[in-house]
Amino acid sequence: MIETLDDLTVEGTTVGVRVDVNSPIDDDGTLADDARLRAHVDTLAELLDRGGRVAVLAHQGRPGGDDFVSLESHADRLAELLGQPVDYVDATFTEAAREAVRDLSNGDCVVLENTRFYSEEYMEFDPERAARTHLVEGLEPVLDAYVNDAFAAAHRSQPSLVGLPTVLPGYAGRVMETELDVLGSIEETSEPRVYVLGGAKVSDSIDVAWSVLEKGLADHILTAGVVGNVFLVADGVDLGDASSDFIYDQGYWDEIDRAADLLDAYGDRIALPRDVAVDRGEDRHELGVNALPPGDGEAAMDIGESTLDYYRRILADAETVILNGPAGVFEDDRFQTGTRRLYEAATDIPTSIVGGGDTAAALRRLGVDGFSHVSTGGGAALRMLTAESLPAVTALENAPQRPAADD
Repeated sequence: MIETLDDLTVEGTTVGVRVDVNSPIDDDGTLADDARLRAHVDTLAELLDRGGRVAVLAHQGRPGGDDFVSLESHADRLAELLGQPVDYVDATFTEAAREAVRDLSNGDCVVLENTRFYSEEYMEFDPERAARTHLVEGLEPVLDAYVNDAFAAAHRSQPSLVGLPTVLPGYAGRVMETELDVLGSIEETSEPRVYVLGGAKVSDSIDVAWSVLEKGLADHILTAGVVGNVFLVADGVDLGDASSDFIYDQGYWDEIDRAADLLDAYGDRIALPRDVAVDRGEDRHELGVNALPPGDGEAAMDIGESTLDYYRRILADAETVILNGPAGVFEDDRFQTGTRRLYEAATDIPTSIVGGGDTAAALRRLGVDGFSHVSTGGGAALRMLTAESLPAVTALENAPQRPAADD
């Protein structure tokens, strides 16, 4: 069982709070989108309002990427969102970081530096080994408790995610608590249950499809995006060289075979695109999948009108829909139609759950909302839907004895 903030004595407690605020970054190094910061405001505000001393841990980007920057602008934006000062220190576990944490008073908050500035945090460890890293050994002496609110990173096994709750009392923040409650109870949602699997995470999507079909959790699976193209190729459709080359260049050979096996086993429950939109003369042009010109033709960039009508008819009978991945290249205005209209149709269903990551970003860009739940995590959400354990969640389950709760 995982304890939550309801179980934590907060006042006067110094709490290390792991969040996931990994965000798009502008050319000047500042935040381009604060959605992930806003997701954690409830957890942080509650801890501060209850008299906690909060040290925020987070990562931003990956080494070598343009978004691999410090968390100073994140701290500035958090201060605006929380309506109170938020300090920032350009250290994570050194004496400078420990001093900043020791100097906190009740209700104060400090953002420590990007955890991935240190090589240990970019490696995966088992919890016991993670507990012996410099990051954990440096921070443990100045922290009384640990809160993990970083569901989007929960499928990772890095020191700030699994090492700290090995040596400190561990709790789920409000984001983590909600995600586990919603995604952990998919089997309790009403039927018929439809999964919409799109985007380019083909292997993960096929894992989800196998899992939910074998367990009887899905009445239908609707495919789109690169996932849909892979299933079309597996079904013997000639998509032309442009789309096929992309699939092969991405190393999806094995996924075609896996998709073919799925179609053999559950083909009556897997819906494939009937038409696609291509870029022809800088215009959107729709073609039936069996009418695509062979050879060096245009790439499939979106699902077409016939597919949308087909999918909407299936969705009209659904009580629950779980969506992950866009239907096409939504970044191009000409190919937003499939994603927007498919997801808009899903908002009319009683229970509509959106896998996070790129999907949530696409919906923000397209201005589509009204879902029952939009997850903050992409990979973590997909793993939960296949009933796989999440290392960071397991670490919370195994955290040491907690202090008594507030009266």
